[in-house]
Amino acid sequence: MPIKAQKLKTIDYPLLIIVGLLLVFGLAMLYSASTVISYRNFGNTSHYFFHQLYGAGIGIVGLIICLKINYRSWLKLLPFLIVGSLIALCLVKVPGLGFSAGGATRWVHLGPLFFQPAEIAKLAIVVYTASWLSKPKKDIGFLREFFPAITIIGLFSILILWQPDLGSALVIAGTAFIMLFVGGAKLKYLGWSIIAGILVLLAAIKIEPYRLRRITTFLNPQVDPTGISYQINQALLAIGGGGLWGYGYGLSRQKYNYLPEAIGDSMFAVIAEELGFFRILLLLSLFVAFAVRGIQISNRAPDLFGRLLAIGLVTSIVLQALINIGAIIGLLPLTGITLPFFSYGSSSLIVVLAEVGILLNIARQS
Repeated sequence: MPIKAQKLKTIDYPLLIIVGLLLVFGLAMLYSASTVISYRNFGNTSHYFFHQLYGAGIGIVGLIICLKINYRSWLKLLPFLIVGSLIALCLVKVPGLGFSAGGATRWVHLGPLFFQPAEIAKLAIVVYTASWLSKPKKDIGFLREFFPAITIIGLFSILILWQPDLGSALVIAGTAFIMLFVGGAKLKYLGWSIIAGILVLLAAIKIEPYRLRRITTFLNPQVDPTGISYQINQALLAIGGGGLWGYGYGLSRQKYNYLPEAIGDSMFAVIAEELGFFRILLLLSLFVAFAVRGIQISNRAPDLFGRLLAIGLVTSIVLQALINIGAIIGLLPLTGITLPFFSYGSSSLIVVLAEVGILLNIARQS
């Protein structure tokens, strides 16, 4: 077959279509969810929508660039990605550079640049773990092989917990754990890692008592309905109010200053309220389709690094969605993590679209 004919078939159109639907769906729902808070803060109903649209444009450019870059090139860029992520995670605590909102300092403000380092850290850990696991080994021993990898992953997680951002730390740790499992790490080492993770989590709860209150709220949402339980109660009211078919697009009631973080981690509640149970299945099916297609790309990747990289990228995005949705419907404690493609946040959207570009390049190399 001529080379040009081969190149015409290198785009994974099923994945591209799934991501396109998620992006358009997410932008449409963000516009609906943000009209009230946008008008209150800026005097118009579309400020947050256009800001997210700007981020989507940058993200699409990033997707195209990552599509054209051979995914193996990330091995050469890995040292810069790791060091840069660590520096950025530390910069959030530097006065004048770190930006705080909602009781957390998760953003860095450098002139016109305004970004969330944890999003870049997620990509860095995925590339690092895939690189480490794909190196030739006779055995994944603990001290010489397993311990260094866990140390890097743990360092990133602790820096993110310091912000504090428990949700992103869980995504990083959970993604790395799944990659280690798929990559052949011994179960006893993974078991020790779980124990270490639980101890770190208990220490994080001890340091920040509000996390214990969130667990208490998870176990009993009525314990403090006007305080720590307010968000989950309002979210459940929105989801229950939507019923089977929802109130209709743009007709959410809870977004009128009742539901905290309506365009952030509570975004799923607004979607459920407006669209209802049956239509919300479309959103869930898109994430399932994304996961299935990502696994298929992983299975067809030409080398071990490509397979593990694809698994890590898909896991990172889907796991974040699962944690967000699980928390909003009351199956998990609230962590403050956003819903990929839907929640407001340019940093997250740009990195997610860049990760999709890497996935498309892996598919192209297959």
